[in-house]
Amino acid sequence: MSVIEKFAKNTVLVTGWDWTLFAPALVLSLIGILTMNTFGQGASLASRQLIWLLIASGVYIGLSALDMRFLRRTPIVMVIYGISLMLLALLLLFASPVMGARAWFNLGPISFQPADLAKLALIALLAKYLSRRHVAIGDFRHILVSGAYAFALMVLILIEPDMGNAIIFGALWLGMMLVSGISKKHLAVLGFVGFATGLVLWFGGLQPYQRARVVSFVNPAHDIRGAGYNAYQAKIAVGSGELFGKGIGYGTQSKLRFLPEYQTDFIFAAFAEEWGFVGVVLLLGTYALLFARLAQIARAGATNFDTFFTLGVLILFASHVAIHTGISLGLLPVTGTTIPFMSSGGSHLVLEFAALGIVSSLARQGRGATRDVSENEYLGG
Repeated sequence: MSVIEKFAKNTVLVTGWDWTLFAPALVLSLIGILTMNTFGQGASLASRQLIWLLIASGVYIGLSALDMRFLRRTPIVMVIYGISLMLLALLLLFASPVMGARAWFNLGPISFQPADLAKLALIALLAKYLSRRHVAIGDFRHILVSGAYAFALMVLILIEPDMGNAIIFGALWLGMMLVSGISKKHLAVLGFVGFATGLVLWFGGLQPYQRARVVSFVNPAHDIRGAGYNAYQAKIAVGSGELFGKGIGYGTQSKLRFLPEYQTDFIFAAFAEEWGFVGVVLLLGTYALLFARLAQIARAGATNFDTFFTLGVLILFASHVAIHTGISLGLLPVTGTTIPFMSSGGSHLVLEFAALGIVSSLARQGRGATRDVSENEYLGG
């Protein structure tokens, strides 16, 4: 047993929840609040985000203390998935457009994005589906069925339109397929299908501004004042941070508003400008600690469902980090993707801490139990 595992076991026994999961997430959240704080230079979302952090921390502690093993039951998983589908469909009918997308329900001062709940629903559903079928994943039928569950959510999100979250859902499904042991032949087929889907989207599915972003990614100098402006300013922010950064609160690209949406979609670029290369290394190291702990918990899962659910949470966070940082560094087209725990927003922050709380609960309840691979975990095959 490693030092981290021993420490985690002791903290769970004393507090009932896992500090080795909570502490990195808390540090990342506080770094995000510090980065989005304007220090009197204008309106700031830092104070509101701090309130959301307190709520999200309470959600983590509460879920960690509960017995969340009921999520292993098929009816519960399908109800959560069905609610997510219904909310995404209702968005298209009743939600008001925000920045051109019908992605949020506005409930007075609170905005709720159903895509956040749908991510958790898809993780639970795929964990349930794969928990029994990982030994038979060589049957292409299971790939099609599991893909249909993910595709239904992706279609509704693309209609909003929200390309960033649609890509996250696709990455989540593909990641869980890979850890389930998909064959190379089937992986090649999926690659071809993905390429064909990309062509269809390019010629008939993407909005004009989305195609312009892809063109600006391929040729950054094509439209610096238009579609390429955000990516160009993000690269300036990251590069100007150099080794040690400009200092907390002294990021000119973000604080002077040259960098759009620096508190959400480009908060990594704003952080890199103020903290520099050294700060970025420390930040990514903190994410690595969280991911390593999730991987440890997955390996020790009491059931296949626990293992796949924890891996799903890991894949979700890692996908967000990879895509968000890739956009800020100019390695990926701009899609408007948040980074876990740091970006401003209440619904995604609560979802992220809730996911960790469920993982903590499953690990605590399953500690000392024998892996059960014979449990009846049938789901719509």
